Amino acid sequence: MPPPEYNPLAPTKDPQFPTELPQGNYDIAVFDNRFPSLIPSVTEAPPAIVDTVPANGACEVVVFTQDPQAALSSLPLDHLELLFQVWGDRTHVISQHPQIQYVLPFENKGVEVGVTLHHPHGQIYAYPFVPPVPARMGMCQLDYYQQQQRGLLQDLIQQEIADNQRILYQDEWAIAFVPVCARYPYEVWIAPIQPVATFLDLTAEQRGGLARALKTVTLKYDGLWNRPFPYLMAWFQAPINGEPHPEWHLHAQFYPPYRTSDKLKYLAGTELAAGMFANDALPEEKAKELQAIAVNLASPVHL
Repeated sequence: MPPPEYNPLAPTKDPQFPTELPQGNYDIAVFDNRFPSLIPSVTEAPPAIVDTVPANGACEVVVFTQDPQAALSSLPLDHLELLFQVWGDRTHVISQHPQIQYVLPFENKGVEVGVTLHHPHGQIYAYPFVPPVPARMGMCQLDYYQQQQRGLLQDLIQQEIADNQRILYQDEWAIAFVPVCARYPYEVWIAPIQPVATFLDLTAEQRGGLARALKTVTLKYDGLWNRPFPYLMAWFQAPINGEPHPEWHLHAQFYPPYRTSDKLKYLAGTELAAGMFANDALPEEKAKELQAIAVNLASPVHL
């Protein structure tokens, strides 16, 4: 995260660092991150005692709206549908760089997860390799698909629908649920019900369903404690390598800190060091808490 004094979303008197937001009216803005971890033009890796590769990827900022007081939960549904189109467009454009193998849109929301730029925005990181987490997802999905000729998440979603305990939103096109394998209290997944590999493969109906699911989840989060709810939202799609990926299922995962008494809990030793998650709450309990939050997708939000 850049320090607050380098906020790329606000005007500045320093001519060396003018605001990067475009002038005039717009719905969603996309621009290069001023402090990128990955740059397409990089050709050499830094010297190290372990193998390294050039950080020749891309980092972009996606400003969700001109309104600095807004959030995903307060945006109208057609605006959220446009966001899905933007993520698809940027996936297409960034993938034209021949070295790019993976495009990851995400949003860090709230000071609790380290956010210093408070204008509603997310980021897109594009990597010249498939990072470890989506790489492991891909391996599991491919293994299942080769055995079953169906998608792993596709079948999990059908099992969640049949079980009908942890669903927060469902229509013909999309679903949001607390997964039965939740690692965190209030963890939520959003996905189209029928599998698609990337944002580019979504139909207009699926974008509409995902917009309703996304707004429902973020409204429920904010209504849980009647305050803006902090989270990391990451969207996982298939690698960008020119090959078909029928095993992949586009989906989002929300990783929120959660409150115990008066404190927010974060990852600890067993999660970070061992990769073994110790969730001290049943997913069914947390799903019931979120299910009990009534939301109106057409109403403005004031927190």
